[in-house]
Amino acid sequence: MVLIGAHVDQLDPVAEAKARGADLAQIFLGDPQGWKGAEVAYPGGAEALRQAAAAAGIGLYVHAPYVINVATTNNRIRIPSRKLLQQTVTGAAEIGALGVIVHGGHVLKDDDPEKGFDNWRKAIDGLEMPVPVLIENTAGGTKAMARGVEKLTRLWESVLAADGGADVGLCLDTCHAWAGGEQLAGLVERVRQATGRVDLVHVNDSQGAFDSGADRHANLGSGTLPPEAMVDVVREAGTAAIVETPGGATEQGADIAWLRERL
Repeated sequence: MVLIGAHVDQLDPVAEAKARGADLAQIFLGDPQGWKGAEVAYPGGAEALRQAAAAAGIGLYVHAPYVINVATTNNRIRIPSRKLLQQTVTGAAEIGALGVIVHGGHVLKDDDPEKGFDNWRKAIDGLEMPVPVLIENTAGGTKAMARGVEKLTRLWESVLAADGGADVGLCLDTCHAWAGGEQLAGLVERVRQATGRVDLVHVNDSQGAFDSGADRHANLGSGTLPPEAMVDVVREAGTAAIVETPGGATEQGADIAWLRERL
């Protein structure tokens, strides 16, 4: 049975998961657009959240801040990114999270992408991972490290060259794949050929067209993704799935029910 969850507000993710009929809750630890470090908003702190989630049977995932870009050649971004990623992974371990999802990042427009791939190797080399880090495929950017299967192949060569690289996982986002120019049919097999694994699926429909490069999520069945192919991605991955769709408990709860019914 596939466990299904949603990205929810960090103040009380256990209650938010229950309101959606979810098995899992994905949260931020702190400000997704800031550099302050991991902060647990749950009353009572990290240990209280760990215990509440365990008692409720709710699995937790943490999404790293969007500002993180360990691939860039810009030292003023790359070095703080590595620090913030470590803080996020450490904070995720304290709440008993199952993993930390982080975007693949990008290099500057005039940079050789190989520098970005190698910067990922260096980042993993220096990272302590008490919980798994799951790199997420991204939708846009010609200099992105994780847009499309071809880039994922090269990225994973660098990741696996790092100490601890074999413990790094992959989060496969259906909207990002579609908007990034990858058909959903056969996607899981192609990604596994590139990386050897799929550890989590972000199930999102897309407001944007195929290969648009637009990271704009839609509720399931309301966007441009082929519905049956989207469900097949989850089925073929055989791992946990999380919706990051618009709306609150009602809309995301409907998305979870939509997916469960078709699975």
